[in-house]
Amino acid sequence: MAKRSQSPETGAWSANTITTVKLSTLAVAMLGFALFVMPPLYDAFCEITGLNGKTGGRYEAVPAAVDKERLVKVQFVASHNENMPWEFRPATVEMRVHPGEAVDTVFLARNPTGRNMVGQAIPSLVPFKATEYFHKTECFCFNQQTLAAGESAELGLRFIVDPDLPRGVNTITLSYTLFDVTDRMAKQTENKNTDASPI
Repeated sequence: MAKRSQSPETGAWSANTITTVKLSTLAVAMLGFALFVMPPLYDAFCEITGLNGKTGGRYEAVPAAVDKERLVKVQFVASHNENMPWEFRPATVEMRVHPGEAVDTVFLARNPTGRNMVGQAIPSLVPFKATEYFHKTECFCFNQQTLAAGESAELGLRFIVDPDLPRGVNTITLSYTLFDVTDRMAKQTENKNTDASPI
């Protein structure tokens, strides 16, 4: 009876295939971690530490005296993620405000595409030490913004610079980055519909 011997090439090919599959699986897992696990962890970290100039959520205004003796320059910057095709900019690039007064402004957005889209704006503020003194009472960033194909919108922002803002801070820059969350919102809606459907 003749013995069959396995060629070294076949054994090496199997080992290479196994290694390729393992590396591919690892790459997919890393991508999933980066896309779905890291953003919430990063947001929580920034919220706890105040790093990256993350501003807080909605602020409930309480009566406070307006400091008419002091003016603080507030600058507005708008950008969008590379995958977001919307036009997005502040209507007013800069304003001088008295600490303690409620101030209104708007950002302008336009969806130039041929499809309905959903956007989410993420705020950031510098200097970092000013984040706890900049309060948004109304902000388009609290919710996703839906624009139909070709639609434009004025996105409102109402804020108060706290009278306790340190004297050394004379300029605050508030920037928003706009992200396309259309696919994510569609998947969430689809999952809700699947969960709600009778078995």
